[in-house]
Amino acid sequence: MSMVASRKARSEHLFKVITSQRFLTKQGLGNEVPFFIYPYDAKEGLSVIEDRRNLIARISHAGVTILDLSLYDLSLEILTERGILEQVLEIEPETDKGELRELLQSVLDPQANLIPKIAEAISSTTHDVIFLSGVGEVYPYIRSHNVLNNLQSTAKDKPTVLFFPGSYTHALATGASLDLFGCLHDDKYYRAFNILNYEV
Repeated sequence: MSMVASRKARSEHLFKVITSQRFLTKQGLGNEVPFFIYPYDAKEGLSVIEDRRNLIARISHAGVTILDLSLYDLSLEILTERGILEQVLEIEPETDKGELRELLQSVLDPQANLIPKIAEAISSTTHDVIFLSGVGEVYPYIRSHNVLNNLQSTAKDKPTVLFFPGSYTHALATGASLDLFGCLHDDKYYRAFNILNYEV
């Protein structure tokens, strides 16, 4: 199953994998955390949102419950709860981009704020699988490898699927990397499986 497979074929593959007992019971992972990357071409962003919604509906009809989390929505919630969303929107036009990035990176720090927010959702919602999206929307304030690194202890009980607009490559020489939008090659992350290669 490769990146060039049709949308329909990928959706079918995801449905088959995610509703399988092998996937749900985390078989065949050794002692690795049950993190899976679903890489897709960033140009397909809107169609992937639609596919994800349809997939969640189909999977729930099959009796499997998805906790659907968006890093973008969670970020807006954190900014709103802190009472600074309006302020950020107000100062954004005339604020230096570097300063704005520092402010948002600080408020949306994965370890301090974002992961506790995700942990809250995990503990308060019954689910079999976690979907994590919104990666492109929160770049560069939040980096996906930071989220995954910090999420390891929080989301180890149920499989987590990260919808990633880019590629996830494993190379013997360089290790594994998450290449956002297919061109930003700086997120090293080794401990996830490409769900398109997962066999059931």
